[in-house]
Amino acid sequence: MTSENLQQCYNKGCGQKFDPSKNTEDSCTFHPGPPFFHDAYKGWSCCNKKCTDFTEFLNIKGCTRSFHNNVKPPEPEKPIVDKSKADEVVVYNAPKAVAPPVLERPSFDTPLVLMAPQVSPALEQQVCSKVVTVNDEVVESSAGVPIGTPCQNHGCKKVYQGQDSSDTRCSFHPGQPVFHEGLKYWSCCKRRTTDFNTFLEQEGCTTGSHAWTKAQKSNNKKVKCRYDWHQTSNYVVVSIFAKKYDPKMSTVELNPIRLRIHLYFPEEDNAFDLDIELKGVVNVSRSSVSMMPTKCEIKLYKGGPGSWSKLHFPLPEDVEDDGSDTEVKMKQNTSTIDNVNVEGDEDLVDLSDL
Repeated sequence: MTSENLQQCYNKGCGQKFDPSKNTEDSCTFHPGPPFFHDAYKGWSCCNKKCTDFTEFLNIKGCTRSFHNNVKPPEPEKPIVDKSKADEVVVYNAPKAVAPPVLERPSFDTPLVLMAPQVSPALEQQVCSKVVTVNDEVVESSAGVPIGTPCQNHGCKKVYQGQDSSDTRCSFHPGQPVFHEGLKYWSCCKRRTTDFNTFLEQEGCTTGSHAWTKAQKSNNKKVKCRYDWHQTSNYVVVSIFAKKYDPKMSTVELNPIRLRIHLYFPEEDNAFDLDIELKGVVNVSRSSVSMMPTKCEIKLYKGGPGSWSKLHFPLPEDVEDDGSDTEVKMKQNTSTIDNVNVEGDEDLVDLSDL
């Protein structure tokens, strides 16, 4: 039979021409299953043979033997294109963004709600009054200062032994300790040394009265605390960085646009106060307060969607303390040592716990 009388086999994987008169049940070797292409692999579902090269895929030998098939499979129908609408211009109107509802801003004088804080047990333990024991017995002086309390002034080595201790002169450093480029010295007298023990033993450059409590040492200066804030999609989180404040005598009050904070520090017998008008509106009932050993954290639940550009409106400058309630302006990223601001760019540290 000439090649013109041969017929084309359409079985997958065969592709040969055959003589119909010699077509038997083992003439054709083909793949009865469909091909698959997945994750760069190419193969046949009937025999699970696969490879990554397309030429190698085409040369995979069939897994089944049967008769040749000269019936061409139907081709998929092509969609009919309506040429009459070829010049038609399709106008697409994008959906308009839905503007968030404008929240009505309440009055600044709306009654404040006293927040119930979650107080850390570690903070409560931290502010408990310290008790000095002698021979396993609690000893306190008549003046309320425990026997054995060291003087709080830097550089003074005296220890409170009774009322007569207050009559002795205190030799101390009124400045702050500085550690810079390996040198150690006091900012008030700048007697530099590289040895830490020698630095600790330096005699004070100023004489005065002993300070048996930090309240006497602070001289009733205003307490200023560093703060920071960040926000999520639902919350604005305000962190007041402070330690050894009394949670039982500290309060946080809130209304939808106002935040009032009062933190009391028993060792300094002083407090930090802040009263600000918030930039956005908050949901008071879904806000919360946490008091921890190193900070007081206020989570303000946003009253509506959107991001806050600032935490609050600008506050007036600090005013001199005349005995009345005053607002204290908190300055972001100011350095603090034991809650008292220290100015200057030197490496100041706090040695009160040494």
